[in-house]
Amino acid sequence: MRTIVELPEEQLEALDALCRREKISRAEGIRRAVAVLVRQRAAGAGRAFGLWRDRPEDGLAYQRRMRKEWDAAPARRRSR
Repeated sequence: MRTIVELPEEQLEALDALCRREKISRAEGIRRAVAVLVRQRAAGAGRAFGLWRDRPEDGLAYQRRMRKEWDAAPARRRSR
């Protein structure tokens, strides 16, 4: 699939330098960069899964308790 991407001049220069060093096209450099980003994001989501499993309090219960504290804040603080 083709797409148009606008990059700031400094990013374009850095991409071109990288592509020259790697002896790849600009398109291949962008494909590789997107692949790295997607892989990193997927790995990050996997690390978060089950984050609360060893905690004594359920994550939803914790969230509700924290929000209840916000509701208990003095009205003058909320009006700012």
